[in-house]
Amino acid sequence: MSLFSRVLSELIKTRLPQVELFINYPHEVQHDLFNELVRVASNTEWGKKYDYSRIKTPEDFKQRVPLNSYDDLRPYIELMRQGQPNILWPSKIRWFSKSSGTTSEKSKFIPVSHEALHNCHYKAGKDMLAVYCSENPHTKLFSGKTLGMTGTHNYFSEPQAATYFGDISAILLQHLPFWAQLMRVPERNIALMSEWEEKLGRMADAVISENMVSISGVPSWMLLLLKQILEKTKLSNIAELWPNLELFVHGGVNFEPYQEQFSKILPAGIFYLDAYNASEGFFAFQATRNKNDMLLLLNHGIFYEFIPIDQIEDSQPEVLQLHQVVPGQLYALVISTNAGLWRYVIGDTVKFTSVNPYYIRIAGRTKHFINAVGEELMVENADAAIAYASKVTRSVVAEYTASPVYFGDKNNAAHQWLVEFEQPPSDLKQFIQELDKKLMDANSDYEAKRYHDLILRSPIVQPVPKNTFYNWMKLRGKLGGQNKVPRLANNRKYVDEILTMLAAQ
Repeated sequence: MSLFSRVLSELIKTRLPQVELFINYPHEVQHDLFNELVRVASNTEWGKKYDYSRIKTPEDFKQRVPLNSYDDLRPYIELMRQGQPNILWPSKIRWFSKSSGTTSEKSKFIPVSHEALHNCHYKAGKDMLAVYCSENPHTKLFSGKTLGMTGTHNYFSEPQAATYFGDISAILLQHLPFWAQLMRVPERNIALMSEWEEKLGRMADAVISENMVSISGVPSWMLLLLKQILEKTKLSNIAELWPNLELFVHGGVNFEPYQEQFSKILPAGIFYLDAYNASEGFFAFQATRNKNDMLLLLNHGIFYEFIPIDQIEDSQPEVLQLHQVVPGQLYALVISTNAGLWRYVIGDTVKFTSVNPYYIRIAGRTKHFINAVGEELMVENADAAIAYASKVTRSVVAEYTASPVYFGDKNNAAHQWLVEFEQPPSDLKQFIQELDKKLMDANSDYEAKRYHDLILRSPIVQPVPKNTFYNWMKLRGKLGGQNKVPRLANNRKYVDEILTMLAAQ
């Protein structure tokens, strides 16, 4: 048996039974995990404050421990960054994932414990590969190299305390075992470079001659890299360079708006696998080729609760456990983790498409929406509408963002969309009509506000020059795989910034 076959066989043999366990016994697995998290943290400063030793059930937990934002946990996290152990989690935490936050300008420093690293992120990665290999028994995933897009950790948090921070992808790369390092490219000193534009060029040069079998990263930044590689090699499709490329693991943003662009430059038979992996944990991954939903991971160090989206602004919202969720409903995600994030409202919204087993789709951010006149437009609606309008008009959208236009003396409200086209539609008016139509189909609140243009008039779509969003992100210091173009905002901050930038050029 070849080394490849042995690795593949061992991975499937050890991990698939664990996946089947939480699929078949989801509530029991979550309950056992809850008990373990509370027990382990009972003697921490946080555990003593909320008397974890007397918490016996999730109901006790809900009664004793409040819901928390990052600002609520910040004082405790700052103590941990100073090197103090036993604050939110018993072990001393040396690494913190720096997140720019998609709903705030302030940086967040998410604790990454040893347990979170190995029993959440890496464990989930192994399970994802095991499921993929089981679904694709003839895979050659271990016969070549993996190209990974990572951030950087060239920062020191508290040098005297020996604590550090960086992008979660960089932290994961830093701690990869030796055998895993051998399977990936580029080498670490290039992958962790902080100067993003130089890094893209160095990465392209380093990987061109490799036998690439898989790639992973945020779609927007991976697209930039692949285009640069094609430009350097004078090729039209990556298949000409890497004929064995079979898998693209992506995450961070909805892939649908990027699907058309990748289909033009990647091999026709490549498998696109969606992963929901954030600074706070690895939550879900796509388990089958023909099912875009993601399997919720239930024994990976995270206890889940859910707030119905219509109660997210309430002072005392109803908080549901896993067995109480309903398919088709939107929920804000609440997590308690093996790195000490307790009843943490992460800011993401999910929709369950199945509860046997538990499959989800990411709907967007709790604060990334437009609700200027009660339309409650979510990122999920916007992405679907952009993809639909692009398909009908045979256009390709590279990036976009949208904001409200408020009521004026002569006009009612509208949504203004700044759209960077890779391939513009021949008829922009048709694109706008199809966008509007799909938004009404997907969102009844939007449809009601659009009735006879009484409240909302037709969308205002303004094409912007190529590289507009790249230049804007660069201007904001937001280049890199951990940063995403904000799709929707309930104010005009982003749109006005971009328009001001364009006016100055």
